[in-house]
Amino acid sequence: MYTSWMPAILLYGAAFLLYAALAFHFWRTRWRGTSAPQFAPWERIAILAPLALHTWLVYDMLWSLQLRFGFGQALSMMLWLAVIIYWIESRFLQLEGMQAPVLALAALCVPLPALFPGLASASAAHSTEFRLHLALAMIAYGLFTIAALHALLMTLMERRLHGGAPVGPLAAMPPLLTMERLLFRVILAGFAFLTLTVVTGIAFSETLFSRAMKFDHKTVFAIASWFIFGALLAGRYFYGWRGRTALRWTLAGFVALLLAYVGSRFVLEVILQRAAV
Repeated sequence: MYTSWMPAILLYGAAFLLYAALAFHFWRTRWRGTSAPQFAPWERIAILAPLALHTWLVYDMLWSLQLRFGFGQALSMMLWLAVIIYWIESRFLQLEGMQAPVLALAALCVPLPALFPGLASASAAHSTEFRLHLALAMIAYGLFTIAALHALLMTLMERRLHGGAPVGPLAAMPPLLTMERLLFRVILAGFAFLTLTVVTGIAFSETLFSRAMKFDHKTVFAIASWFIFGALLAGRYFYGWRGRTALRWTLAGFVALLLAYVGSRFVLEVILQRAAV
């Protein structure tokens, strides 16, 4: 790594504390109260502080001389991308309910590479092709993380609407139809990156294993998630799927995607203590 061990620990700790403090602030000011204050300029700027630290840690992690990319690194990078996507997205849409959960998840995931450094990857995993494949996969994961949070928030909004007018941050959210259109735009973008991930994964597998695809649990879950999101988009286009049907398919696809990489790496690294590409 470019940073020595002690400064890296300090950076992980600082990013965790800043994310956690901001998550608590947004929970106290948005979720606990009945009002829904608008995004203050200082709040938007404050998010950039832990995000800058997180960005350096991700850069350091990806371009270290000995690549170690396990489930902890994957979750950290997923939430790094999710915070970036949310920060950009919130400039165009009023998404007052999402600050606390996004930042709280980022706080939980940012120190995972320090707690679970993972095992050294195979030498072929240091190639430019593999890093491209990894970058595409993490972008897809980040987009689907935001999509899953959108789906959970929409489910909460729908339930609150049945009980009367929403209050707090839910009252400041866009209408459900607007949220639904945004959800499918994010899913479409994530599906495009997931497709590129599968294609580059096949090419990389052919180079590494001398066969088009290595059928293991990671591949099966990745292809399953691709089919789930593809079916969801097709159902939306041809049959107008929406509401609970769309939300259930979104969450099912996200769970399959998590099992494809994060779940498999957790089992290999923590339980079996084995390295994997």
